[in-house]
Amino acid sequence: MLTAIQGVYRDGKVILATIPSNLREEMAVIVTFLAPNTIDLRTRGIDEAQATDLRARLAIFAEDWTSPEMDAYDRYDFAKASL
Repeated sequence: MLTAIQGVYRDGKVILATIPSNLREEMAVIVTFLAPNTIDLRTRGIDEAQATDLRARLAIFAEDWTSPEMDAYDRYDFAKASL
């Protein structure tokens, strides 16, 4: 079983955003360091003002996009190929 939890690396320690409740006290982990979360807007053909406007207009969908029911769409291509 794999469990992914977001966190930050600070002062030589990984600080988790949430504490997993379904895991044993001591378990092996794999830590992947991510590149800074930046997007080159110019390559996408928009400027910062347009991106801000777009983010504001799409914010009403955020709750739906992050709901557990939407996980099925993350596996859509795999499920379709299995048919």
